[in-house]
Amino acid sequence: MNAKQKMRHILDTLAEMFPDAHCELHHSNPFELTIAVLLSAQCTDETVNKVTVNLFQKYKRPEDYLAVPLEELEQDIRRIGLFRSKASNIQKLCRILIDKYEGEVPERHEQLTELPGVGRKTANVVVSNAFGVPAIAVDTHVERVSKRLGVAKLDDTVLEVEKKLMKLVPREEWTLTHHRLIFFGRYHCKAQNPQCPICPLLDLCKEGKQRMKPGGQTKTKIKATKPKKASEG
Repeated sequence: MNAKQKMRHILDTLAEMFPDAHCELHHSNPFELTIAVLLSAQCTDETVNKVTVNLFQKYKRPEDYLAVPLEELEQDIRRIGLFRSKASNIQKLCRILIDKYEGEVPERHEQLTELPGVGRKTANVVVSNAFGVPAIAVDTHVERVSKRLGVAKLDDTVLEVEKKLMKLVPREEWTLTHHRLIFFGRYHCKAQNPQCPICPLLDLCKEGKQRMKPGGQTKTKIKATKPKKASEG
């Protein structure tokens, strides 16, 4: 089958496996989502949710984050990796939201990526989940799964993976595909112990086939993009 037929097979399989895939970061509005995604860089959604359950009770608006010393905010998110730089970015971001956007999160992708701590991935998550704009955010799970299934090359950058997915996946399915690829990577095609023996997509996965051979721990190395600094989220 050609590339688009292969992608259709992947999408249909993921839909059967994870029909209810969704954003697992807890939030109730675009501002909370932006903060949660910023915090999630190099951190699990589970850990972020444990922090934001109290954080979002204390801080409701951008003004609230600016009403406390930086050191206090750092302590409030100290369980998050890179908490000092993330706290600084949050306060800088909140200042810009107040000064430039009347305290609201902007809806345009290019405006979001100008905010401290908000990179392309974060902006894609926000526009797709908060504002209903189709987007495919490529996190570590999406990158790993795309490369294992041969949708992208092993040495492709995150941006190259995103562009290939956008080309192969119908636009109206971008956001849901993002969620399903994450669920597949998080709960099935894990980095260290993928469930190859029961994987319905094993026929498309060179690494999985290698793992299934006798003594077959694969030697394939997926060249994931280097972790970004908190300022590049």
